This record gives sequence, structure tokens and C-alpha cells, in this order.
Amino acid sequence: MMPLDARTLPRLLSACAQRWPDSPAVADGDTRLTFAELAAEVERFACALAARGVAPGDRVAIWAPNSWRWVVAALGTVTAGAVMVPINTRYKGNEAGYLLGRTRAVALVTDDGFLGIPYVSMLSGEDLPHLATVVVLNEVPAVAAPGESEMLAWNAFMAVGGDVDPALVRTRASAVRPEDVSDIFFTSGTTGKPKGAMLTHFQSTALYVGWSELADLREGDRYLLVNPFFNTFGYKAGIVSCLLRGATIVPQPVFDVETTLRLIAQERITVLPGPPTLYTSILDHPERSHHDLSSLRVAVTGATTVPVVLIERMRDELKLQTVLTAYGLTESCGTATMCRPADDSGTIATTSGRALDGVEVQIVDANGESLPPGNAGEVFIRGFNVMVGYFEDEAATRETISPDGWLRTGDVGVMDEAGNLRITDRVKDMFIVGGFNVYPAEIEQVLARHDAIAEVAVVGVPDERLGEVGCAFVVPRQQASVSLAEVTDYCRDRLANYKVPRHIRFVDSLPRNATGKVLKTVLRQSGTDKREA
Repeated sequence: MMPLDARTLPRLLSACAQRWPDSPAVADGDTRLTFAELAAEVERFACALAARGVAPGDRVAIWAPNSWRWVVAALGTVTAGAVMVPINTRYKGNEAGYLLGRTRAVALVTDDGFLGIPYVSMLSGEDLPHLATVVVLNEVPAVAAPGESEMLAWNAFMAVGGDVDPALVRTRASAVRPEDVSDIFFTSGTTGKPKGAMLTHFQSTALYVGWSELADLREGDRYLLVNPFFNTFGYKAGIVSCLLRGATIVPQPVFDVETTLRLIAQERITVLPGPPTLYTSILDHPERSHHDLSSLRVAVTGATTVPVVLIERMRDELKLQTVLTAYGLTESCGTATMCRPADDSGTIATTSGRALDGVEVQIVDANGESLPPGNAGEVFIRGFNVMVGYFEDEAATRETISPDGWLRTGDVGVMDEAGNLRITDRVKDMFIVGGFNVYPAEIEQVLARHDAIAEVAVVGVPDERLGEVGCAFVVPRQQASVSLAEVTDYCRDRLANYKVPRHIRFVDSLPRNATGKVLKTVLRQSGTDKREA
């Protein structure tokens, strides 16, 4: 089946409602929406934004877990001509506050109390002069609204749009151009300050035409979305791909293997992307045989090294027809390379496949010269999928994208004769915890503010369950006293849980080279001899 031919998200949704009006678009617990019903809810949300004064180009943030309302809010935002800014649900108030302030977001959609987390309360004290509206997916909490904003429950907010002529929203949606920015996904950098990658409507639609074709996503597929929507993979390879192919979105707010097993059987899930830890958890679960998983057909994984035996088990034990690995980063709209369905288990497990159509990948040396196959160097990407740039940060954009359009990924890789890419290291020291990117500089900046810490360096070390976890090497200040528990609690109060170092080692000094740079390779080697925090 050919995907829908639409190059903006509003037009894509409109095309879905016309081609598959009565087909299931979203299945979230008791909430079931056809494509026509989804389009109607999205238009209501866009009208409500317009009623609250949100103008085309304004930024609207979503700080909430996967749900049907997240889908409506995201698509409603871009239908109103605004720009969607997703926020990681694990962020603390200061982390979310930075993104809201940095983008001057005028509206925020959040799920206060999700997993017991008081999202609204955590924003108290943040300087958010532009934030006018906070939409709470459940009950409005009995706390002060952030800044001068007004808080409304979901139903009350949706009702606000009743006074707006839908023709206004339809005009705005029609005015959206493929080259317009549709969303800003933030990614931390080596400086520790998050940077907002600006991605366009065209990138979000065109790139995932190719992705969904290689993944063999079909009309009528039922796609379990465990990958968080606040990530480019969850949103674009998930929601957008489902719209392109007429598949059903089945959101799961938090990964829990028993819930996942139940949903696969109950919803007859056919497509299940996720990090390797997801499949390991399913394969090793003692109750797996009690659930009917026969509907599963497609899996796409990546983000870290994948054992060959895992790919073989996924095919043999879960009877998956298609198992693929892929590689990309936020700045490349989430994807750059991908395996092909005919690739063998070794290629799928040990490489991230070949460049997608319209995308170039090369390996370069320290001087920026292209290297032949088999040589390790930095991975460069060029193509229509490369971000427009970092939001209001021309200096960082120039550092990351060369004048001739090459995206410097900071990842070290090797390419074989067939063009398959194998990631071997990370120039920028980033490591991946259970599928989430973690940047040491951000953690180091937080710990450096502790009164009892003189120096700190963070590296990723292997972990059987999560792939990698953080290990912090801490040099205490002279005559200061600090415990493992204090350091851990300090991080937990200020960082998302996956960023909190799982291991902490107190050392007298950090290893350095002749120029004074910390030798993180030495720290990684000694990181296996660690004490639990």
C-alpha cells in the first residue's frame, strides 16, 4: 500500500480522515477514536488554542506520558500553525522550566500527578512570563499556576474553542508549508545546556515514508507505542508513521513488561519497536507463555549494541517476520540509517544498516577527510532529514552543521563495503540508559554545585539490564564530608531518574593528560570496579 501523499502534518491528518474515516486511529483503554474522530478532536484542540490567543509560530509544550490526548494535543498544536515542544516526563521542574522559558512557550499541556509526580508544583519559582495557559489532563491541582498562567482541565479547555469558527483553524492549517518548523526537540550537548533541534513538517512526513516502508508497516496494523512520544522515535516513527500507513496507535504510558504482554494479546499488536531491553524483558519473563503473542510481526530496535542471539531469539521465539535495527539522532529527525528486511541476523545485530533514500552518511577523520570502508572515524550525515538548526542558537548550529550541510554527529563509527554503519564509540561521551541519551556534562554541572564536591567526572559503564548506566567519580572538597546517599539524593532532586548515576566512586583526583583534560577512557576502564550508591 502506498503511503499518504501529504507533506505537512495537518494535511496528513486530513488525508487520513478522508481515506480511512471509520478505521481505528487510536486505541487507548476505553478511548477508541477512528481517523475521522481523531481529526475532529484535533480541530477542537486547535480551536481552543486559537481562543486562548495562540498564534501561528507560537510554541506549545507537552509534558505528559503517552496517551490519546498527547496525540490530539500534538496534532492540534501543528494544525493551529503553532510549534510543538515535547518535554521528557522524567524531567524535574528546573529542567522543564528551562525548556519552557527558552522557547517562550505560551501554553503547556501536562498530566499533573502522573506516577505521583506534581508536575505543576515543580514549576513553582520558575520564571515563565510568556506562559499564559496550562492545560491539565486530569483535575486541576490546588496549587498556584506557574507565573501568570491560567490552569484549565482538559474538558474545560476544549470547551473554550466552541466560540471559534473552525474555518479559522482550517485556514491556518492550509497555510502551513512543508518547510515550516513543526516541532522543537531538545537534546543536551557537551556544554550541559539543552539545545532545541528545529524539525520541519516535510522532514517529519517524508523521512518516515521510507522508514515505514522498510519496517513493513501496513494499513490496519496495530502499533504498540512504548517509546515515549517526547522522543523523536516515539513521535515520528510512531504517531506520524501510523498516520502515513493507516495503522492504529496503541499508547503505553510506562513500560511494564506484564502490561506490555497483556496489551499485545488484548489489542492483537502487530508492530512493537523499542530498545533491546524491552525485548529481553519480554523473552525472559516467566509468564510469557501465558500470553498470546502470535499477532506480533514487526520489531525495530537500536540505541545500543544488540547481541546477535537476541535477534535470533526474537525471530525464533516470538516468530517475528521483520526484525530491524536503525540509527539516528534528534538532529537527523530521529533516523539516518536502517537495516533492510532481507539482512541476516549478524548484519542486523552488529550494524545499524544503510542510509535511507535521500540521506548520505560518511566516516571522516580528524581533519574532516572522508575515510574508506573499514576505518573508524566520526559519523557525518547529510540530507533532507538534517535539522534546520538549533532554536535561536546560531553558534551551536555552525558548530554542528558544516557549510556544505554535513551534520557532525559526535559518534564514532565504521562503514563496511556494503555501506552498513557500525557505531563503535561516542566522541561526545554520551551514553544510553535503557534507550535514553545521557550527557555527562549535564550531570557534572549539577554535581559541581554541591558544596562538598570539588571535582566530578561522569562516564557510562555497562549494565546488564539497561545497557549502560552512569558512574560518577567524585573528588570531595578538603575537610568536607559527603556520603554516597547524599550525592544520590542530590542528583535525584535535580535530574531525571535515568540521569542519576547508579554508581559513585570517591577518588582523591581525576586522571588527566598533559593538557589537563580528564581521561575518561581511564575512568571507563576502572568503572567496572564500582561501589553501589
